[in-house]
Amino acid sequence: MRRAIAHLPANHGKSPIIDTVTLAHDERRLRRKLLVGAAGTEVMVDFPSTVTLDHNGALELDNGELIGVTAAQEPLYEIRAKDTGHLLRLAWHIGNRHTPAQLEQGRILIKRDHVLKTMLEGLGATVSNITEPFFAEHGAYHSHSHGDGTHALLNRK
Repeated sequence: MRRAIAHLPANHGKSPIIDTVTLAHDERRLRRKLLVGAAGTEVMVDFPSTVTLDHNGALELDNGELIGVTAAQEPLYEIRAKDTGHLLRLAWHIGNRHTPAQLEQGRILIKRDHVLKTMLEGLGATVSNITEPFFAEHGAYHSHSHGDGTHALLNRK
């Protein structure tokens, strides 16, 4: 079994990538875990502290090879509002329930939860089922090695 010794940020430019792991939002935040790539490569991740793996990033193995990281498609709700003020109020209600959310200009994405859908529709939101990678905001106490977080918005594609 191979061992990951480092994680590389999105669009790191290194090669070759010998296999790829596709991970959901909550699976990309890890410290110790056995991962299995699409081609069957087993990789043990055992970092000193918890890391968040970037979409289009990679795990560097102890032999110098790379395993690419891809964000999985996930069933989500896309929440749209009447205007910016309404979207802010909806974001407050979502945050008040400690629900992970991806905040974008004009929409909010959350994992599907019928109770939250009913609440949001009751508040006047338009809620649609979508499937795409999920990049929720991390909490105020989350530590990440990439500074201001703008890389997440720029490196999703």
